Formats: sequence, structure tokens, C-alpha cells
Amino acid sequence: MELIITEKDNAARRIADILSGGTFDSSRENGVNVYEWGGKRCVGLSGHVVGVDFPPEYSDWRDVEPVELIDASVEKTPTKENIVATLRILARKAERVTIATDYDREGELIGKEAYEIVRDVNEDVPIRRVRFSSITENEVQNAFDEPDDLDFDLAAAGEARQIIDLVWGAALTRFLSLSAGQLGNDFISVGRVQSPTLKLIVDREREIQAFDPEDYWELFADLAKNGTTFEAQYFYRDEDDNEAERVWEEAVADEVYETLADRDAATVVDVNRRTRTDTPPTPFNTTQFIRAASAIGYSAQRAMSIAEDLYTAGYITYPRTDNTVYPDDLDPEELLDDFVGHATLGESAESLLEADEIVPTEGDEETTDHPPIHPTGEIPSRGDVSDDEWEIFELVVRRFFATVADAAVWEHLKVVTEVDDYRLKSNGKRLVEPGYHDVYPYFNTSENFVPDVDEGEELAIDDVELEEKQTQPPRRYGQSRLIETMEDLGLGTKSTRHNTLEKLYDRGYIESDPPRPTKLAMAVVDAAENYADRVVSEEMTAQLEADMDAIASGEATLNDVTDESREMLEEIFANLADSREEIGDHLRKSLKDDKRLGPCPECGEDLLVRQSRHGSYFVGCDGYPDCEFTLPLPSTGKPLILDSECEEHGLNEVKMLAGRQTFVHGCPLCKAEDAGEGPILGECPECGDEHGGELAVKTLQSGSRLVGCTRYPDCEYSLPLPRRGEIEVTDEYCDDHDLPELVIHNGDEPWELGCPICNYQEFQARESDTGSDLEALDGIGAKTVEKLADAGIESIDDLTESDPDTVADDVEGVSADRIRDWQAKA
Repeated sequence: MELIITEKDNAARRIADILSGGTFDSSRENGVNVYEWGGKRCVGLSGHVVGVDFPPEYSDWRDVEPVELIDASVEKTPTKENIVATLRILARKAERVTIATDYDREGELIGKEAYEIVRDVNEDVPIRRVRFSSITENEVQNAFDEPDDLDFDLAAAGEARQIIDLVWGAALTRFLSLSAGQLGNDFISVGRVQSPTLKLIVDREREIQAFDPEDYWELFADLAKNGTTFEAQYFYRDEDDNEAERVWEEAVADEVYETLADRDAATVVDVNRRTRTDTPPTPFNTTQFIRAASAIGYSAQRAMSIAEDLYTAGYITYPRTDNTVYPDDLDPEELLDDFVGHATLGESAESLLEADEIVPTEGDEETTDHPPIHPTGEIPSRGDVSDDEWEIFELVVRRFFATVADAAVWEHLKVVTEVDDYRLKSNGKRLVEPGYHDVYPYFNTSENFVPDVDEGEELAIDDVELEEKQTQPPRRYGQSRLIETMEDLGLGTKSTRHNTLEKLYDRGYIESDPPRPTKLAMAVVDAAENYADRVVSEEMTAQLEADMDAIASGEATLNDVTDESREMLEEIFANLADSREEIGDHLRKSLKDDKRLGPCPECGEDLLVRQSRHGSYFVGCDGYPDCEFTLPLPSTGKPLILDSECEEHGLNEVKMLAGRQTFVHGCPLCKAEDAGEGPILGECPECGDEHGGELAVKTLQSGSRLVGCTRYPDCEYSLPLPRRGEIEVTDEYCDDHDLPELVIHNGDEPWELGCPICNYQEFQARESDTGSDLEALDGIGAKTVEKLADAGIESIDDLTESDPDTVADDVEGVSADRIRDWQAKA
């Protein structure tokens, strides 16, 4: 019997389907799917099923000094015991083992972990390695026809990363957490790549805070020719002979304005026409893919999660790659032909095939492992993927289209006019040949019209404007720009950079998007710079990354690199030892600053955002237990304290982060004061006849709104209302319930809610039709609901209580990261 081992269950199912021609049988062993056909068995892992950790005697944070972890031994232990047990059972019976994990450093290490599990129970079985960049029929068949051996050097590089990250992270995390008294779930996390990345974000925030704006002025005039008006801007030559538009002295700006406003016409003194070739973009590597996905609204983590699902399903190539040059064996014409006739993508493919010659663009980076990210030629039907998956798939397809398309051509027209000694310029541009923009509609193609004019021609001045402005601070890094900067500095790898950002969010170091550092983040970086600057040094981290590359190429050993990293860490702790109390005080203050809203109205102490034992958030007084003043916060989302302040109460406003349902709650004290009963709508259907209860529009202290019985808490009948928008009680009444119809005014179009009871009944009916409330979550459609139901996930409650890795193993085409994303939305 041949045993085939893949990295995940959905990859195992896909490979079994390809190799068996769709004839495989499926069974369960210890809760693990096993696919069998023709003397072969295929099983999927769940990523790493073995982890590195310290021995149990180092587990108690209070009994072990953090510095002791530097030289502590590291051992491997199963993290997925049921999968390891299943692998052992199958390996004992195997006559040949094929490892088919992902082809990168992490995949090679996962393959080595499987190799060691197999060898532990079957010393003599031959073990081979297959590698592929897309899970398509041709590539998988070819990989199995030409097997190779495991690359133990590449795996050792991945193992070195695990050990170094464990030792650095654990030792420094424990030191800072113990110093600040932050244990349990609120520990203060430090990481080898995480910390220098955080410093990038903090340094940019410092620039923003230190920025001193300067006033300047810009002048614009509307010029007209034959009734057509276009804009011109005043400019002058600065001391470096560059064209400058900003005027730094108000008196000069006023003088120019008065002159322009006093004249009826400007004279054309220069006309410059030129044609510019707009070259198509290069193929996607991981960083450029994340950048493009960010431009259409996807976080780095979400984009990579979707791309991995599309790869596993066989629709795109492996999404973790530095390569920007297509391999020689890729036939662009053949791949384009796969899309001919498709309802959405076919027209673009057909137009590209009309070219006399199809030559793809090339980037600067050419590697020999994975090709750039591109479609495989297998196209999902819209019912097989969610809307988000289709959008990312189409992005990848259209990027490939763009790389084999013609260049675009722009025509630029610059017109310079003169009024006395003052000059104005108008820049027009027109897309003459759309080229690749026809098939890749993600770049801006807006045009700016300037009419044809001749030198010496007089143009009427219709209007003149003087605009006073201020210089702006540097912008915060967006996620994609931050990942590009990490790549430039050698921080992390293509496989880890987006996960590093996610960890910074999870640890409470950054919030919002673009990422903004919390006060805790500022304090951690500040403490590191003052007492152990190598912790946040990009050079040190980049050096370790280079050392791990040396392991992969056989130029260094795992022990060489891990010993070097331990020596670095010992030097850091030598600097930290005498500053523990000072660092702790600094961190404790910052932790409180991150939660502070403003003064308590009862005692003057600080009001802080707190979290209850049950996980809900509320506002409580720092003077507790002497002062028990509290305010509720909405149950939806995680609170973010904004810079904006309530003028009446002096409290910072609060925003609730809840994915696409994110909303600004405002001042919690204002919300509490606004609470109460609004207009009476009619009789309560539960207690009106017997006790005279009535339905009223109610606003709760948390800001939630509902239609509820006036006899609450004796009668708990209620119906939900939208949180935002003005509620209008109309004169139209429901025939069935004798209640007025409601209209919500929020935005341009009013929402005719109708009778609140009918509205809620319609909602319940829709839920009943789908048989599941899961479709209320963005990204889950009817097909996915069916797949989840087969795995025992039939409701949002089932989803939130499930283990993401277990569900991902059972549901084809759905990753654990994607399930975690749904859980967060739920």
C-alpha cells in the first residue's frame, strides 16, 4: 500500500480525485479523513502537526526566570494528536510513502515532520517527495511521475525559524509581561519579526505626531475657449528651477490673485504635446498580489486566505512566491484559450488571442521554485465559490490577462498661459489606446480634457480661486505598503509577513486600517529602544533571515544559527536586567492610557474601557470599588477609543470594530442620557389585553434601539430596530397588527421598514427558508452552507463553538483562517 501525505485535508481530497480519476473511497480514522483507491491511501495533515516547545518544567511563568529560557532545551510534541496517531497507523502498513506537502520552506518542514513520524514506526519504507505549484491534473500527474527526495536543508531552515521564534518570543514576552504584571490572556507579546515591524508603524506615528504644519496657498483659474471651460493652475520656478505650485507667503499669493482676478484673458505662450507608453504590469508575486487585493478592499490576511483556498481547489497557482517571470513551459495562448466562451472572462481572452504575437511582461525577480501567481485554466462556476473568492480569482485572471496585453498609450497636452508676468499651466491627458486597461480595470484611467490651442491665442478667464492650505503629515502605512516595506528591509518572508500583521492586531498593538499603534505599542517600542534596541532592530532580524537562507543552501547548519541567535538574546537580557521595574511602570501606564476615555462624572477619576469576565465590554471608573459608576457599551464589536472628544462631557468617543458592521458609537455618556422611551405605537400583542401593556420605541443606554413593551421587565416582548438613522412613525397602519409603519432615514434613500412585527416575521421566514442563519455572514453562500452542514455546522452558534482546524479538515475549499474570519464576524 502506498501512503500519500498532503499538507491539508482539502488538498488530500483534491489529489485523490485527480490520481484516482474520481473513483476514491472515503473513510474516517480517529476523526481524520482517509481517501483510498487502487492500493493507495491519501491523508491530509493540518499544517504543522508537531510543534516545538520547552519541557514542562519551564511552563510556570512565575517559577522560571525569563532569562533561563535562552539556553533551555527545546522538544517536539504532537499538536494534533489524532492526526499523528492516524499517520502512525497508516505508516506501519505502508510499502511506500509519498510526501506531497506545499513546495516552500514551511511545506518542506511539515514534510520532514511527517517523514520523522513515518520513520518512527517504519524504518525501512521508501519515502519520496513530490512538488507542484498548482493542484491541477497535469501538474499533479507530472509530479508523481517524477518524484524527488526531501530537501533536509530547506526543512532545517524552517526548523531554525521555529526554534528562534520560540526562544525569542517566549523569553522577551515573559520578561515584559511579568514586569508589567500582565499575565493570562492580557500578556504583552514580543516577537523577532513582530517587534521591528511594530517599530516601523510606531516611527511613522511619531513623525505624524511631531509634524508641524505650514500654511501655503494655491491659485486656480478657469479658462474658456469657445464656451468650453478647463482649469489652469498658477506656477513659478523655484530656486532649483522646478515648477512649483505652492506659494509660501500670503502677501505674494494675494498679489497674484489680484492680478489674475483683474484680467479678462490669458495668453497662450507654450503648447506641448507628447505621447506616453503605459507598460502593462508584471506578473503577480505575493507582495504585489497583496497590494492589488488591498486596492479592492481586502486585508493582507484575508487576501492570502482566499488565495490559498483557490490554490487548493486547483484554480490558481501557489500564492506564496517571489517570482515575477513566467516559466518557459507556460503557454500563454493555451491558457487564454481556456477562458474563451466564459460569460465574464471570455470576451477579454478572445480579444487578447487576436494579437499577432503574445509575449508576457517580466519582473526583476526570477526564482526556480514557484511561478508567479496565475490562473491554472480551471474555472470555478459562481456557485462553487463565494463572492469574495470570485473577486480574488477574477483579479488573478485579469492580472494574467494584463501581462500578455498590449501597452496602453496616453496623449498628454500641456498648455502654459501668461497673465502679465504670472504663468498658469493646464495638463490634459487622453487615453488613445486602452491596451491592457481593457482587460485589467483596476488602475485609474480618468482623463482630463484640455482643448487644442495655439501659441499667441487669447483665452478668457472665467473665474479665479485662491485656496489656503496646510502641509499634511506623512500618511500611515497601509497594510500592503507595510508588507512591501518589510520585504525591502528583509523582515520576514513572503509566507509570514501578512501573518505578522495579523498578530499585531490580535495582540492589541495596532488598530484600524491603515494600522495605527496603540499607546501600549508606543510604550513597548520605547522601552525596547531605551533598554534593548536590538529587539526592534531591522538589521538584526534581516541578518537572522539571511542566516536561515544560508541553512537552506547548505552554507550553515541549524545549530550554528540558533546558537548565534541565543548569544544575541543573552546580550539583550544583560541590558534589560537592571531596568525591570522602570520598564514595568512605563508599560502599566501605557496600558491604562489605551483604555482611558475621560473623567468620571461622579468622582473625577478616569473612566476606562473594561472587559467583564464574560467577554463583554463596558465603561467603568478607575476609582472602583470606592466609585461604582459604569456605562454600557454595545454588545457588537470591539471598542476603539477615538481621538475625537465629546464637547459636553469631555469623554473620547468610541467606535465599535465589527468587520463590515463597524460603527461609531459616540460618547457613552451621551448615549446613556439619550436612553428612554419614545412614541407609543400600539397595544402589546402579549400582554395588552390582560394588563394593558403597550409597544413603544425604546433606546437603551448601550445605544441599541427596539420596539418593546412598556411593562418591561414584567413583559419582555421586543422587536429589534436598526441602530442608526432617524425613525419616522408614519400615518399608515398595518391591517394585521394595527401598528403604524416605520421609515428609517439614514443616507439618501429612506428604508421603509413597515410594521415592526411584519418586518420581523419576514426576517424569520427568510431564515427558515434557508434553514440556516449562516448565510447572514458575508462570504457564506448556499453552497457553502451545504458543505458546512455536512460537517455538522448548521448555525452561527455551531460555527462560533467549533474548532477552525477541525472544520477546515472536513470542508473542502475552506481554510481554517477563513473560518476564523467568519467566527470574528459572527
